[in-house]
Amino acid sequence: MDLSTNYMGLELKNPVIVGSSGLTNTVGNIQKCEDAGAGAVVIKSLFEEQILAKVDTKLRKESMYFWFAEAADAVKNVAKESDLEDYLQLIKKSKESVSIPVIASINCVSAQEWPSFAKSIQEAGADAIELNISIFPFENSISCDTVESTYIDIVKQVKSIVTIPVSVKIGYYFSNINGMVSKLKDAGADAVVLFNRFYKPDIDIDSEEITATKGMSSPDEIGTTLRWVGLLSKESGVDISATTGVHDGEGVIKQLLAGASTVQLCTTLYKNGIKYIGTVLADIEKYMNKKNYKSAEQFRGKLASHKENMAAFERIQFMKRNFDNY
Repeated sequence: MDLSTNYMGLELKNPVIVGSSGLTNTVGNIQKCEDAGAGAVVIKSLFEEQILAKVDTKLRKESMYFWFAEAADAVKNVAKESDLEDYLQLIKKSKESVSIPVIASINCVSAQEWPSFAKSIQEAGADAIELNISIFPFENSISCDTVESTYIDIVKQVKSIVTIPVSVKIGYYFSNINGMVSKLKDAGADAVVLFNRFYKPDIDIDSEEITATKGMSSPDEIGTTLRWVGLLSKESGVDISATTGVHDGEGVIKQLLAGASTVQLCTTLYKNGIKYIGTVLADIEKYMNKKNYKSAEQFRGKLASHKENMAAFERIQFMKRNFDNY
C-alpha cells in the first residue's frame, strides 16, 4: 500500500503526524514516534506567553529593573534566548536521531516576539514551522479586523524571514473561516491546521474555584473538523491538516476522504500509547484493501468532489429525517 503524502512540499511516508504535545518534547519520544510509523512529528510548542510571564515575574522581584530600563531589556533578552536555545537543541538532536520530517511549533499571540526567532529555528534544522496562533477575541474594544490582522502580520513576518514551509494552526473563533483561510494563504501560509484546542475553564462548586477541564479531545468532536476540511480542502489552495476528535484509523480515513493532506494524532496516543500509531496505519491499509485502493491519493478528497456532498458539509440545521431513528 502506498500511503505516501505530500504536505507543504514535504514528502511523508504516510499522512499520520504526531501533533504538538508532551509526546513530542523529548528526543526519545520523537524516536518512538518514528519507530511506531509516524509520517512526521510536530515538536511541543514554544509558548510566547509562558516565556513573557517568566520574564515579568523576574522583573517584579527585582526593584532595580524598574529604575534601569537597560537592565530590564537585558533580562528579557537573556530569558527569551535561554528558552529558545533549549528548543533549538531539541530540534537539532531530533533531526540527528530521526529521518522523518520534524516540524517546529511556535505558540504566539503577537507579531513582535517570534518572527525574529524563526530564522534560528530554520537554521537548527526544522523542516517546517507550525504557527500555533492563540488570540482569544473577548475584548469589545478590539475589532474583528484587528484580530485577523494580527494573524496575517505574524504569518507575513515569519514568511519574510524563512524559506521552509509554514503552516498555521487556528481555532474556529472566526466569523468566516473560509475567508480567514484565504487571507492566510495570501499572506504566504503553506498549510492550515484545523483546529486548535484552547484551554477551557470549569468550576468546582464545592470550593467555588475556577478550575480547568481536561485537555483531551473526544471522538464526538470530529464533526466540526470534518465539516471544514471538506469545505476547504478543494477551494482553499493550501494543504489542510486535520486534528481534534481523531482517535483511530477510521477517523483518519474520514478526514482523508474529506480532503485532508495529513491528520494529526494526540489524545488517542496519550490513552493508547505511541505504538498505537501502528494500529491506526494497519486499519487504514485494511480499508484500502477492502476498497481496492493502491494509494492514499486514490481516495483523498473523494467526498469533497461532489456538489451534493458539499451541501451536506454546509448544512447547519437538522432535517426531520435526521431524527427518524431516535
